[in-house]
Amino acid sequence: MRRRLLSVAGSEPVGPYTLLRLERGDLEPGEPGQFFMLEAPGRVLPRPMSLCLATRSELAFLIDPIGPGTRTLCELEPGAELHLLGPLGNGFDLAVERPLLVGGGIGIAPLPFLSLRLARIGSGRPPAILGFRSEWHAEAAALLPGAEVCIEPVLVTALLPEEPHDVLACGPEPMLEALRLLVPSAQLAWEAPMACGYGACYGCAVELDGELKRLCVEGPVLRHGGTHGSPMSPLLLRTGPASRAWAPAGQSPAPPATVGSRAGATSSDL
Repeated sequence: MRRRLLSVAGSEPVGPYTLLRLERGDLEPGEPGQFFMLEAPGRVLPRPMSLCLATRSELAFLIDPIGPGTRTLCELEPGAELHLLGPLGNGFDLAVERPLLVGGGIGIAPLPFLSLRLARIGSGRPPAILGFRSEWHAEAAALLPGAEVCIEPVLVTALLPEEPHDVLACGPEPMLEALRLLVPSAQLAWEAPMACGYGACYGCAVELDGELKRLCVEGPVLRHGGTHGSPMSPLLLRTGPASRAWAPAGQSPAPPATVGSRAGATSSDL
């Protein structure tokens, strides 16, 4: 975990999102599913962002401009500087035999990096299924060549193959809850309100195996189901299992404006 001042190399629109590219220097990208805290100029709290792509010279983050902080990050010009901290949290376990990547909306963010890392240690890019709310949002699928894509009202869970796979997923909470029921062994990258990123503020506490734990430390990738109830709410109370195994294909709602930031994708803005 290191805090660095990096320069903006550039940015490109990807549908409604922005791919922000930073000159990485000697900063290590970490493991797929880990995240960095990006300090938006002029904002009080940093924003947690999953690493989308990594080259020898750059780190890239896919950002959904849903508030003042994320819009500020998306509007940074080449040569501008910003601090980031990371890599943080626990990423995906890559020791899987039949990986299948599942993404919904802005939850596609960590999957390109994950796909490339799995390809490096396996026999090519793993299959992927992606769901989005519109054709415009689905333009982000270009970051994951060869992925099978659906648009609402078709549900991403409807694309799951019948044969068993090792599911690695990131997306909106309803999608992850559905996957938790359909594929109990799935590795799920959850989101939670977050302000510090390394366990000091307890803003991302969720109920995990009957105990409140910090998602930024134990997660954001949880295995074998992970949480009880919704990890989008701070200091969870236990809730019953989801009543229906379905999920919107790629809805990417902003979290409540009164809490911190979301790990794994975009963030609320304070």
